[in-house]
Order: sequence, then C-alpha cells, then structure tokens
Amino acid sequence: MVQAISAEKVTLYDLEQQFGLIQVENESFFSEWQTDLLPLTEAEQQRLERVRSAYENLARRSILENTVNLVVVSPLLDLAGLFFPPFYISTEVEAQVEVVDRDTIIRGKIDVLVIKEQLWILVIESKQAELSLKVGIPQALTYMLAAPSSQRSLYGMVTNGSNFVFLKLERQEFPYYGRSREFVLENRGDLESVLQVMKRLATLVGVE
Repeated sequence: MVQAISAEKVTLYDLEQQFGLIQVENESFFSEWQTDLLPLTEAEQQRLERVRSAYENLARRSILENTVNLVVVSPLLDLAGLFFPPFYISTEVEAQVEVVDRDTIIRGKIDVLVIKEQLWILVIESKQAELSLKVGIPQALTYMLAAPSSQRSLYGMVTNGSNFVFLKLERQEFPYYGRSREFVLENRGDLESVLQVMKRLATLVGVE
C-alpha cells in the first residue's frame, strides 16, 4: 500500500533515509552565496529600508504567511528581477516526489516557484513568522527533489520573513545539498546581503 506523506511533515532525516540526501559541509560546494556579489544601488538600499520598516511595524503582531509574501518576499523578487523574462512566477504549485522501489509518496504545495524554461530553478518557501526555518528547509528540499531530472544546480531560499537561508541541490548518484549561513532581517546589512545573493543566483540560472 502506498503511503502518502505531507511535505510539511517531512524531516531532513526522512529525506536522508528515503532519498539518500547528503549535506555537503565543504563551503566550495555552495560558494555562490558568498562570491561575485555586486553592490546595491542607493535606490535598492532605500527600497529595502522600506521593506524592513514595514516588516518591523507588522511584526508587533502575528504575521501570517500571506503577509510575509506581500511585505517581504514580493519586493525581493521584484528587486532581484525575478518577475521579468526569462523568469515567470507560479504560486501554490503541486509537487510530488515518489521514492524509487519504495511505497512512499511525499506531496505538498510550493508557496512561490520561480520557473525558467519549465525547470524548477529557484524555489522560495515562506513560512509563518513564528516558525523556525528548520521546518521549511526539508520542505523546500522535498520540492527541489521533485524537479525534472536535470544536471543543472537548483537553488532555493527559505524565509519566515525575518530569517533567510539559501540552499543548493545537485543530483548525481545521490542528491547533495549545501546551505548558506542564516541571515536575519534585524541584523544590519543582512537584508541587503539577501538581495545580493538572490541577484547573483538569478544571474547564474538566467544564462543557462
């Protein structure tokens, strides 16, 4: 009998056991979030300051996921150029991963999916602000594992509106992934770094 698992309940241990997922600790595997980052313009910095101020104002009360998307994720997508060709946005996309030779299927929905040429390039998971990124990381990796077979690197970003982490996934004999450090909106310069990394990744996948 096939066992269906909600992607929201998947843990990293589940992915390691079911898919052989391996975390790469070597920083050279995922150096893109630290290298060749371009400086931001004054206009971009001003826009990010408005995003930070809006979030801090709303954070005085509980922020739900759709508010995180509206206040934080959407401006970042716009500033990173991901609303424009060759990218386009699909939201709440069904994703399903089936484990080969095992009776397990993991199902879920992607909150925001950036697609280029029908390839799942940059996955962005926005979770409720109160939830730890530890909840969103295995969910994002699940969706990235569901992408069509490709030799290209897949990138993701998980955020709860205040905290951000970037992911990179490659599939060879076994799937490998790396992660960035955690960026915190309240820390000086971190939101600017998040946008720089997004723009860097958009440049990488946009030319492939």
